[in-house]
Amino acid sequence: MEQSDLLRFIVRLLEQLDVPYAIVGSFASGAYGEPRFTQDIDLVVELTPAQVDAVISHLPEDDFYVSCEAALEALRTGGQFKVIHPESGNKVDFIIARRDAWGQQQLQGRKRLELLSGVEAYAARPEDVILGKLLYYHEGGSEKHLRDITGILKLNSDAIDRDYVRQWAQQLGVEEIWQAILARLGQ
Repeated sequence: MEQSDLLRFIVRLLEQLDVPYAIVGSFASGAYGEPRFTQDIDLVVELTPAQVDAVISHLPEDDFYVSCEAALEALRTGGQFKVIHPESGNKVDFIIARRDAWGQQQLQGRKRLELLSGVEAYAARPEDVILGKLLYYHEGGSEKHLRDITGILKLNSDAIDRDYVRQWAQQLGVEEIWQAILARLGQ
């Protein structure tokens, strides 16, 4: 299964089941900035236990690997779980929406975009993608997140609500990283 087919399949499934979602991560940053190859699709979801069961029941066991226990644990702890298409190696990371104000804002502010040719889906707005990347960088230090943020700022600098990013970056404890990125870009 090609990644575009997997994205199309998952988006249709979530929309059919009325699961609020937003594409985040590399797919979203690539839509607003400079695309880069990734084998995973990251999305933030707001699920109930019944919706977890419904999502899993719509994933044919012959085509997908997913652990129901891991999904329910992610729901309980606010973590994440994976859906893997073993034949292609592609995977989807279902990230349970944060229960704080920013987590709710991330889903409420999502935008409908054409992420790939012929594939429309809801994506987090660019400001929330930046904030998510700041949090991932803060947690793990991977430079790819800084490159993704830089790509968004280079291509959409005037469209970014910097006050929104600054306010949430401060509340989320990543304002120093945000300021360092802006200083590096001379902004």
